[in-house]
Amino acid sequence: MTTLHFVRTTTATPQQLVAALTDFGPGRRELFPNSHDDALVVHERGPTSADVTEGGSGVWERLRYDWSDPGRVVMTTTDSNVWGGRSSHTYSFTPLPDGGTRLDAVVVREGKNLRGRLLGAVVATLGRRLLERSLDTTVRAVEARAAGPGTTR
Repeated sequence: MTTLHFVRTTTATPQQLVAALTDFGPGRRELFPNSHDDALVVHERGPTSADVTEGGSGVWERLRYDWSDPGRVVMTTTDSNVWGGRSSHTYSFTPLPDGGTRLDAVVVREGKNLRGRLLGAVVATLGRRLLERSLDTTVRAVEARAAGPGTTR
């Protein structure tokens, strides 16, 4: 099992981050590069939870999203072609005095088959940088969305 922890500081508010994480509409890939629109299926959505299948590049997972705690979004893998066991994503938000947010992201990957175990080993080494870049892309996209159209950073 691989567990990765990333910390970022962003100008986005916790509410803006939760709104981005739980936006399952078209264009999700602009916020989350590993989530392809053609693989996105929202099975069920409530006021503080959702059951969603997403992925891309041959890897998919069905996730149970829970954002009932305004300071956290937990995504638990319920099915996948490679991930199982205790696989999950947890995003925690700490408001900062300047209006920004400290974002803590914890990604847990446990392979459920040979391909998953091999991918888990890659994620633990080379994949860490890719996941960091993906998180940075997400943070920049959320900040740009919050700044409004026509605004550059």
